[in-house]
Amino acid sequence: MGPLISCDDLLVTPSPQPPIEPTENSDHSGHAHAGHGPSPGHSHGHSHGHGPAAPVSKHLRKVIAAVLIPFATAVFVGMAVLWPGGAPGHERTGVGFDRQTQQARVVSLEQVDCKSVNAAQVPPTGEVSTPSGREARAAQTGECKKATVEVGSGSDKGRTFVEIVQPGAPRQLENGQEVVVAYAPDAPRDLQYSVIDVNRKLPLAVLAGIFALAVVLVGRMRGVFALIALVVSFGVLTLFILPAILQGSNPLVVAVVGASAIMLIALYMCHGLTARTSVAVLGTLVSLLLIGLLGSVFIDWAFLTGNTDDNTGLIHGLYPEIDMSGLLLAGIIIGSLGVLDDVTVTQTSAVWELHQADSTLGPRGLYRAAIRIGRDHIASVVNTLVLAYAGAALPLLLLFTIANSSMGAVANSELVAVEIVRTLVGSIGLVASVPVTTALAALVVSADRPDAGAAAPASGPVRGGRGRRRKR
Repeated sequence: MGPLISCDDLLVTPSPQPPIEPTENSDHSGHAHAGHGPSPGHSHGHSHGHGPAAPVSKHLRKVIAAVLIPFATAVFVGMAVLWPGGAPGHERTGVGFDRQTQQARVVSLEQVDCKSVNAAQVPPTGEVSTPSGREARAAQTGECKKATVEVGSGSDKGRTFVEIVQPGAPRQLENGQEVVVAYAPDAPRDLQYSVIDVNRKLPLAVLAGIFALAVVLVGRMRGVFALIALVVSFGVLTLFILPAILQGSNPLVVAVVGASAIMLIALYMCHGLTARTSVAVLGTLVSLLLIGLLGSVFIDWAFLTGNTDDNTGLIHGLYPEIDMSGLLLAGIIIGSLGVLDDVTVTQTSAVWELHQADSTLGPRGLYRAAIRIGRDHIASVVNTLVLAYAGAALPLLLLFTIANSSMGAVANSELVAVEIVRTLVGSIGLVASVPVTTALAALVVSADRPDAGAAAPASGPVRGGRGRRRKR
């Protein structure tokens, strides 16, 4: 059985070179090279007969399959058992994201005196030391914008309403701008619609197109399959993980099953059905289990409820049966998966390439050489993970800085403690994935013994392997 096709080799047939007729005086034939190498594996015919990932023996493939097939079966059976069949319905509260929204467009815009339209809604206090006082004063003394907005979707399509935009409002409207409006059916008719956001679909779509183009231009077929895997990952997230949690399934179980499905589909789709990919899958799985264990211990120990802001409070209010701390742990597992894939695939590839460069290296030699690569990877990836979480929480950190809070007080706050646990648990799993995956890859690639039948075709029509050994 030959090597399976990976993403970067889709257009290349991983078959041996055409047979070369042996000559006794030629130094460029497969026989000449075979005589100088430390093993038959170094012959010209063998080294060119396989793609970037050499095939492994049938015995080793059976061992890997014996581990991964039951795991994959369990994952997809778990998905079938937990499959939600869609998110449960509920009566909208009209709060936050739980509102009816429609698309609309600003059809006209004019400048008006704020006082004439009573934009402040409250009398000025005369006290400008507070934000509310300053806003009230500016609203009565400045120039406001009177926007006429036309609803563009829904049953009220074509209906218009007026929106007053104060001079200090963070979101200023422009004529012809596409906006998102909220609909409150129980409000008076003149107040049923209000602008809550702008429509950003076009710039986001253009940015996504540029991203996809860059991935395909640089990654070629591997990039195409990476984009397909990305779509599948979002499909698992939106069609399985989120609805299953809303239906009342245990968030941790759902996250483990969903993350495992994403891992299997994405890794095998992008890197091929090879032993190399299988080792990366095993390393990722071990690291995810460690992250789940550590996250569970420290979320309970630190008394993290997972209910830290308006959005999580709204979720808890709408679906009180959801375990919010379990939801927090599920988020840690899913958030760590993407970085883990990168590390485990890189380490596995490093071990395989080192083995192909020097097949005399044993498991210890391969491990020592590959772990040096892994240490550099750890240093950069952990820093990336910490900075990613810090960047996401930057407005929150600014608020603590404005309040002149001490570092201890900031870290003790649940808002920040959640991010600390998320970052450190994910980083520990990331660090552990390097030695675990490297050790697995070194053991697997060193234990591999290519089948005699697989090597024979590479030597040409002559009775290759045994003939070369007799010459030596």
